[in-house]
Amino acid sequence: MQWIDLFIGLTLMNAMPHYILGTWKGKMLSGFGVGDVKNILWGVVNALASVALFIYKYGKEGFAKNQVYTGALIILLTFFLTSPFWYRYFYKKTNDERG
Repeated sequence: MQWIDLFIGLTLMNAMPHYILGTWKGKMLSGFGVGDVKNILWGVVNALASVALFIYKYGKEGFAKNQVYTGALIILLTFFLTSPFWYRYFYKKTNDERG
C-alpha cells in the first residue's frame, strides 16, 4: 500500500464534513478546535494538503489520468462554492415556515 495515497484520500474526504459543518454552523471538533471558522479553515487546509500531496506524487498531469480523484475534487469544490448559498436558502426557508 502506498501511504501517500492513503493520506491523499483521507485529507480530501476529511475536508468536506469540516467545511460543510463549519458553513452550516454545526459543532465538530477539528484540528484547530471547535468553532465554525475553525472547521472551515480545517476543511480548506485538508483540501489544500490533499491537492499538494497529489501533485507531489502524480504531477499536474495526474488530474487527467486519475478521474476518480479529479471527480471527487470537483464534488468537493462544488460543495465549497455552494454551501454558503444552500445554508442561506434553507435557513431562510425554515425560519419563514416557523413564522
